[in-house]
Amino acid sequence: MASPRDTDPLDDRVDGRDETPTERADRNWSEVLQELRVLQTGTQILTGFLLALAFQPAFADLSDPQRAAYLTLVVLSALSSIIALAPVALHRALFQRRAKPEVVAYGHAALITALLTVSVLLVGVVMFVFDVVIASTAAWIAGGALALVIAALWVIAPLRIRARTGAPE
Repeated sequence: MASPRDTDPLDDRVDGRDETPTERADRNWSEVLQELRVLQTGTQILTGFLLALAFQPAFADLSDPQRAAYLTLVVLSALSSIIALAPVALHRALFQRRAKPEVVAYGHAALITALLTVSVLLVGVVMFVFDVVIASTAAWIAGGALALVIAALWVIAPLRIRARTGAPE
């Protein structure tokens, strides 16, 4: 029988670590924050790139569909930043209210959502650049290829590793 120190407060699985539920929540929160930092940095750089495009002389040459795509990407970029920052806002709102397991669960869900949003954003930016520089056919090919790489590295590889190691769902 597992002791309370071996139980994850989020899902009651035993993993053999000698930590209390509070220690586990603190460790999990630190891991979520580190992942959010990595994601947020990339998103901020991409947002800066997108915002700078509007002030380039060639921007006036974009077609109406390209302008619509650009504005969609700017909104998607802002949305991904908002989603990635949401766990920090929740943590601030619930600070010292003994809700760390709930904050960690929320952070996990927000991180997954942010990764999905960023994957769409990355594919969209690549498609936009290829469309402007080469042509729409090249944009669809590059976007499709990038979507396959994202699916392989962010979904298929983790699922295969999880199945091979017997890690719980």
